[in-house]
Amino acid sequence: MAATSTANFFTTSTPLCNSKPYMVSKSKSFGLRFYSPNYLRSFSGLKAATSVNCESESTFLGKESTAALRDSFAPKAVKQNRDTVSRFQPCASFKVAILGAAGGIGQPLALLIKMSPLVSTLHLYDIANVKGVTADLSHCNTPSQVLGFTGAAELPNSLKGVDVVVIPAGVPRKPGMTRDDLFNINANIVKDLVEAVADTCPDAFIHIISNPVNSTVPIAAEVLRQKGVYDPKKLFGVTTLDVVRANTFVAQKKNLKLIDVDVPVVGGHAGITILPLLSKAKPSVSFTDEEVEELTVRIQNAGTEVVDAKAGAGSATLSMAYAAARFVESSLRALDGDSDVYECSYVQSELTELPFFASRVKLGKNGVEAVIPSDLQGLTEYEAKALEALKPELKASIEKGVAFANKQPVAA
Repeated sequence: MAATSTANFFTTSTPLCNSKPYMVSKSKSFGLRFYSPNYLRSFSGLKAATSVNCESESTFLGKESTAALRDSFAPKAVKQNRDTVSRFQPCASFKVAILGAAGGIGQPLALLIKMSPLVSTLHLYDIANVKGVTADLSHCNTPSQVLGFTGAAELPNSLKGVDVVVIPAGVPRKPGMTRDDLFNINANIVKDLVEAVADTCPDAFIHIISNPVNSTVPIAAEVLRQKGVYDPKKLFGVTTLDVVRANTFVAQKKNLKLIDVDVPVVGGHAGITILPLLSKAKPSVSFTDEEVEELTVRIQNAGTEVVDAKAGAGSATLSMAYAAARFVESSLRALDGDSDVYECSYVQSELTELPFFASRVKLGKNGVEAVIPSDLQGLTEYEAKALEALKPELKASIEKGVAFANKQPVAA
C-alpha cells in the first residue's frame, strides 16, 4: 500500500475512484479478497467505512502513480449468502529481496515495502543478524510473508525466485566524507552481492542504492557482463531521492501543492552530477536566476545537509528509504503490466556520450522500455552549461567503477 500522510481506502459496492477494469495476472494472482468492510479493516490496519476515498495529499507515489494505484483495485460484484458485495482483488504479487536490510536505510525501506499490496514475500538479508528485524516486521498485519537471512551462506536462499532485488548495503557517509571515500568499501560489497544475484536470480530487476551510485552501477554492470547475464534494461541506479528532494524544495519555494509537482533530475547521483531541470518542472513555474542557482545547489548538496544535521550519527536514511520504496512500487507496477510508469533512474543510456546517465525512463515488464530524450531538449543556458560541466566528473566515476570491476576476479 502506498505510504501516505493523509490517505484512506474504504470499501463499497459502488466505487468512487472511477477505476477502469484491470486484468489480474493469472500466473501471479494475489488471492486476497475483500468481501466486506471488516476485511479491509484488518488489511494494513486501515479504517473501514462505507465509501472509497483514494485521495492523498502526500504519497511516495506521484500523481500519476496514485491514479494508477486506484485503478489497480477493480470492483467485481459477486453473490455470497444472497447478498451482492464488492470483491477487491489487488493486482498480482511479487517477491522482493532487500540486501542490507538491517541497516539505517534497509529497515525503514523494509517497512514501506511490507505495506505494498503488490508484494507477496519479502526477503531480508544482511551480514548482521536480521532475525529481530524480521520478527518485528512480521507482526505488521499486511499480507506479505517476511523471511530473514543472515550471512553469506544464506545469501543464495534469500535470492531464490526473487523479482526485484534492492541493494542498500554498505557503509553510510559521515561528516567530511565524500562519496569517493566510500568507494573501496562499498564497491566490494556491491560486487559480491551482484555476483550472487547473477548466480541465483539473473532475471530480477536490480536496484542499486549503495553509494557512490555513479560508480557502483557500472561495477554491477561489469559483474553481470562477466557472468554472461547482463541485461541493461533491468539494472537501475536509484536516483529517486534527487527527484523527491527537488519536488519538495520547489513546492516549498513556490508554495505549490506538493502532489502536483514533478521535477525531472538528470545526470548522476553525487554533487554537481545531480542536475534538476527546473525549466521542465510541472506545473510550469517561473524562477529568477537567483532561485535557480539556490535550488540547484541545495538539491545537489541535500545529502550533505542531512549528514551535517545528524552530526556524525548517520546520513539520509529515512528519505532515502521513502524514495527507494517509491521506485520499488513503480517497478512492481510495471512488472504487473501497468503501461504508464515513468521514473528518473541512472541506467545504461545513449542520451549522451556517457555510457550511464540518469534521466526519465519508461518502465515495463522487461525493465526499461524507453529512455525519454525530451527532457534534454530545449534546456536553458544555465542547464546546458551545467550539463556539460557534470560530464567530466560523471565520466571519471563511471570509468573508476569499470576499472575496479575489471581488476577483480569474478567468482565462478
